[in-house]
Amino acid sequence: MAPKRELTLTKPNEMSPGQRAYEAKRAAKAGLSLEKWLAAKERDRLAEEKAKAKALEAAQPPKPPGFFRRLLERAQKPLGS
Repeated sequence: MAPKRELTLTKPNEMSPGQRAYEAKRAAKAGLSLEKWLAAKERDRLAEEKAKAKALEAAQPPKPPGFFRRLLERAQKPLGS
């Protein structure tokens, strides 16, 4: 089984010249410096990961009632039913 690949941003000094030029162009278009643009991009990525984790957690089915919860539910029912 192949290991799971994750997309990670590289630091500005680890970017290829082409990547750096592309990101600089996008930063200029947004009216930000390259460093601020990359920081904002990283914040957005982290927020997206957090939202995905929260959605995954919300999608899990609820836990079945435990022993005491079932006991209390049965205690609330009338006898003989």
